[in-house]
Amino acid sequence: MAFALGPRAISAGYRLATFDQIGSTNAEAMGCARDGVCGPMWFVTSEQTAGRGRRHRPWIAPRGNLASSILEVIDVSPAIAATLGFAAGLALEQALQKVSIEAALRSGGSDQLKFSLKWPNDVLAGAKKLAGILLEAEAVADNRLAVVVGIGTNVVAAPEGTPTPATSLAALGVQIGAEDLFAALSDAWVEFRDIWDNGRGFDAIRKLWLQRAAGLGSKVAVHTGNAPIEGIFETLDETGCLIVRTSDGRCVPIAAGDVYFGSAASVGAA
Repeated sequence: MAFALGPRAISAGYRLATFDQIGSTNAEAMGCARDGVCGPMWFVTSEQTAGRGRRHRPWIAPRGNLASSILEVIDVSPAIAATLGFAAGLALEQALQKVSIEAALRSGGSDQLKFSLKWPNDVLAGAKKLAGILLEAEAVADNRLAVVVGIGTNVVAAPEGTPTPATSLAALGVQIGAEDLFAALSDAWVEFRDIWDNGRGFDAIRKLWLQRAAGLGSKVAVHTGNAPIEGIFETLDETGCLIVRTSDGRCVPIAAGDVYFGSAASVGAA
């Protein structure tokens, strides 16, 4: 089965570039933006050999997993563009729900898997990482911003020895292909990209994201490169910052960091 856009993505005018194998879909997308490609355009493969996650951590997609990047060239500031990552998380969570329900129905089951969104850029299945999102932006011609959102999902295999334990759809009993997930993702992206509306709809995105947030209201420790910030995950603010309420009652906004919840918060802060 070949990669193909979903019907909603086709109707919305999205384009698609597919690869049997590639180093990085994000790098390919940004290279095309530098060459004048305006998007919106998907870049997708089932085998990625040189992908990157946040903080330049490697993100390798062995054959059968899904590595995908969406290129949008838009007239927004970098700060506004950064909030598009929350729309990406919502799109992927919806696509995962769709394919898992369909797989359960095909197998005669009816259980729905519980997916959640971990700030700032992960999708969890239970307490394990199933997918990661990396957003990159670069100024291009006419003072526009090329925004590439990379979305990597463990379909058939998950890495070992990661800071957050990882899992795959196959390990969860969801027997679907990367192609099925991508078709669902491309359609879900159109929905949440439209809600986001170049940042004008971020308040609606924020509310939807909080409904699916992992660890909301629970103990959290955030590593920001300095001393860990510990407290309760209170909310997201209007810019997408994580708000931590500390033991002395302060509400601290955090723009970037590694998050540990619950019992792992104490371990992560050690």
